[in-house]
Amino acid sequence: MTNLKLFFTLLLLVSLNGCISSQSYYVLSMASQPKNVYNDAKKTIGVEKVVVPHYLYKREIAIAKSSNQITLLNNALWGEDLDDGLTQRLISFLQKKFNQPHVYGYPWGVERQPHLKVTVHITRFIAQGNYIYLDANWEVTHLQTQKRKAKLFATKVPTSKTPDSIVSAMDKAFGELEEAIASGIR
Repeated sequence: MTNLKLFFTLLLLVSLNGCISSQSYYVLSMASQPKNVYNDAKKTIGVEKVVVPHYLYKREIAIAKSSNQITLLNNALWGEDLDDGLTQRLISFLQKKFNQPHVYGYPWGVERQPHLKVTVHITRFIAQGNYIYLDANWEVTHLQTQKRKAKLFATKVPTSKTPDSIVSAMDKAFGELEEAIASGIR
């Protein structure tokens, strides 16, 4: 009888082991601290939702094995939708950078239109080899004059192959993009 109890106890522990998750969840929505702060409370800024590549809509973190093959890390998951998280992060960063709370996500939902509209399209944001690559194009439009400033952005940040290092490098790369956009607004 004792052997039977021991057997069922071990069987239960083994089956529960499969239920316990060893996955880690990551977010990129925490805004970085600006290098410099500008006092410009006169501008209202609207930020459209950041557009990301389709492989970033997956919950698993994607890494590139080659220029046309990706693999998903099963034990490293995004804890947020990256398009929403990066949009909120950019809004928060611009609020800090320009020392003003009048930065809003689209739809604006305010009684007046923003002075400036920021649009960001990320075309590549992935680990490949020992680097994170971030390629994007961004545009700042003055809504009253329709004057536009559009720029291409590309950076690569060193990383190792661990999920912690990959996400940390992605965080740094997006921080560089935030600074470039803020410079374009100024």
